[in-house]
Amino acid sequence: MTTVRQRKGGKVPEADEDQPSEEKNVKSEGKILSDHTGGKLWNILSLTVGGIVAIFLGLLTSIYVATLHENDLWFSNIKEVEREISFRTECGLYYSYYKQMIQAASIQQGLHGLVYDNKTESVRTINILERMNVYQEVFLSILYRILPIQQYLEPVYFYIYTLFGLQAVYVIALYVTSWLLSGTWLSGLLAACWYITNRIDTTRVEFTIPLRENWALPFFAVQIAAITYLFRSHLQPAQERLTLLAVFVATFLFSLTWQFNQFMMLIQALALFILDCFDILPTAKVTWLYIIQISGLLLVCALQFFNSMILGSLLVSFNASILIAKTIQKNLKKGSLLNRLGKLILHALLVSSLTLLVNKFIKKILNLESDEHIFKFLKAKFGFGATRDFDASLYLCEEAFGLLPLNTFSRLSDTLLFYVYIFVLFPMTVTAVIVALRNLSCSNQALEKMEECTISLKPDAAYNLIHTVLFGCLALSTMRMKYLWTSHMCVFASFGLCSTEVWRLILKCVRLYTSQRTQVIKYLIPIITLLYILYKFWPGIMDELLELREFYDPDTVELMNWIKSNTPNTAVFAGSMQLLAGVKLCTGRTLTNHPHYEDKHLRERTKQIYQIYAKRSPEDVYRILRSFSTDYVILEDSICYERRHSRGCRLRDLLDIANGHIMDGLGENEPDLKPSLYPRFCEEIKKNLPSYTAHFTRVFQNKTFHVYKLAKHK
Repeated sequence: MTTVRQRKGGKVPEADEDQPSEEKNVKSEGKILSDHTGGKLWNILSLTVGGIVAIFLGLLTSIYVATLHENDLWFSNIKEVEREISFRTECGLYYSYYKQMIQAASIQQGLHGLVYDNKTESVRTINILERMNVYQEVFLSILYRILPIQQYLEPVYFYIYTLFGLQAVYVIALYVTSWLLSGTWLSGLLAACWYITNRIDTTRVEFTIPLRENWALPFFAVQIAAITYLFRSHLQPAQERLTLLAVFVATFLFSLTWQFNQFMMLIQALALFILDCFDILPTAKVTWLYIIQISGLLLVCALQFFNSMILGSLLVSFNASILIAKTIQKNLKKGSLLNRLGKLILHALLVSSLTLLVNKFIKKILNLESDEHIFKFLKAKFGFGATRDFDASLYLCEEAFGLLPLNTFSRLSDTLLFYVYIFVLFPMTVTAVIVALRNLSCSNQALEKMEECTISLKPDAAYNLIHTVLFGCLALSTMRMKYLWTSHMCVFASFGLCSTEVWRLILKCVRLYTSQRTQVIKYLIPIITLLYILYKFWPGIMDELLELREFYDPDTVELMNWIKSNTPNTAVFAGSMQLLAGVKLCTGRTLTNHPHYEDKHLRERTKQIYQIYAKRSPEDVYRILRSFSTDYVILEDSICYERRHSRGCRLRDLLDIANGHIMDGLGENEPDLKPSLYPRFCEEIKKNLPSYTAHFTRVFQNKTFHVYKLAKHK
């Protein structure tokens, strides 16, 4: 067979050929060098401009939410007690430990007060650093004490400015993730703009500042950005090691700052497991991520004095089971399509079984019951049987733990975010399915063929796809978790709109693909979208920044001032979890219960304390309260006569059902519920009947609160 190859030599004179050839080569090399230098300069310029824009948008978001907080409360003008009351429910509890550390005589005494705390739960000494994720408050308080800023900045401002500053980190991380995925910082700009314009659904930091998720989610976003970079191909060993270190640090900080970290990372581990099974991610990197998750969580466990809830988490059991299963089952990625599918099904069953066995074994050894209320809630929520469990019902009846409201999608659609998200999600999902099937079916082919099979979906894009799908399912089922999804939705939608791969796929499907057309569309559509967002929402943002309101809660202020002025420092107070968190923060008095619900003993105690809103005799209520050394009990009309929830979900209804009593009002009751022998305590006590005044004396009241002092019988 005749072939044509490049000619090595010729019979023509060298003088005739060499000179033009040399000139041509010199020109060609000069052109390549010039192109390379120009490309390098362009990359440096792009990185510089993109980095400046990222920092600017991060700082802008931080200033924006800080301004909204100031405008909403007039925080700089209100009294200290009003500032503290503005930290509602569990937010006030967490901030109280920061205040406690600041006011301690020394750092050592402050830490001792947290490790041996006897004011958060009466007649019980607990370790706050073990039970709660408050290391951030400890770190900030120490930082405030050692820095020379006391005369320039009040402790409360140092605290809230730190949280608002973390919003800058959050937005920059989202920006960088989108930039890494698409290859252009324009998508990062679009992601940040979407995050800001959809603020109602992407963050609640301006009105729940100390909430754990506001500390944790910025670090989670940094972790996702680092994982996205890790899954890029052709990383140098040094780059890979540094990226793994960044993932570990971000994972550790995320785990340290939020008690629900284990559930979020379990979903993340499930995403990695699915993609690894279908050969879409490099197995070695996935294994490192499993190890990093376990290592970060165990390090947090050690810092939290070996908190048993962490050791008994499903994440530790799941990741350990995967690593064990991989050593047992080998050659998972060899064989025909049906053969591999069978192996994967067996692998999934093995991992699931091992996870349940390991988790049950750990919980049995540690006698762990701290998280049982979560599983009871999930069981009832997803229809695996009705429940009368008081703790599970408390969650089920809260709107935050219900399904995601449909009006969320209308708000997200106003900014075009939801439309673009679906537009990108559909073709990416179809691509992922096709790639997964092709990977399984071409497993025995040559390496070049395998690369050809997987080239249509990059590992970093695949990870972010499964991440957004799984966290989307979580958000749809539980509204409170929507902030994990909506922020990543901004990243995923902006990436798709600026991605060459996505537009190439879409244009090929409609037979309109050309390289030039793809390049024009990937820049033109995002710019038009940005202009639309600015045109539609900029005036509203400016109006929002000009809207001035003021904190106003005179009844709670009056209550806190009365407690500080008229009760001893050692007095023990009982009442609702939400109110008592404020009592601890504003007055420093001892509590019977509080909103940090991840402890079985506390849950049982809270149910007992809440009998003040049930149909119980004054003697029973008095006996229960005195068993916790209660001196004062605070009754709230908003709970006793609640109308916020429907019948069956009011706190008094939940107590009646748990006690086996018929609920108040018109409506059906379960056939086994019976009428109570006693009237409702919180209503009857106000009549000052002898049977009540023998045990309780009213010492304070206003339009909202009634405080009763308990008699001390011998």
